[in-house]
Amino acid sequence: MSVQQRLQEMNITLAPPSYPAGAFVHFVQTGNLLFLSGHIARRDGKSWTARLGADMATEQGRDAARSVAIDLLGTLSAATNGDLERIQRIVKLLVLVSSDPSFTEQHLVANGASELFKEVFGDRGAHARSAFGVAQLPLGSCVEIELIAELK
Repeated sequence: MSVQQRLQEMNITLAPPSYPAGAFVHFVQTGNLLFLSGHIARRDGKSWTARLGADMATEQGRDAARSVAIDLLGTLSAATNGDLERIQRIVKLLVLVSSDPSFTEQHLVANGASELFKEVFGDRGAHARSAFGVAQLPLGSCVEIELIAELK
């Protein structure tokens, strides 16, 4: 099954990346590696603001990370001119979670994104990952994720 067919089966529609909110670009390709800038969690077109362990539960954080992964897929699509079959491998995710100092389930929040990439790309979606709790993210977002992919 192709990536597009999997996305359709999952009822996921990819949006093009929005205009960068700073002095950066959404992606850079060097050789066969594609580096995607951090994408923050959004809900209803606005930053999804919360702190895990304070005013957001782990399961909601997983949902936020999954939504970020969908946005990252949109950027991957833009970077490959709509041909997600060019993705050889999702290499690495860096997941930043806005967390209360006592919150220790950043890895479970990150699973929301990791599991989506595995569903969409199969074995090509298995990746290395780091997940960190941070005091604050841009625009008060609850989750930010950056990604490295290998192209065919």
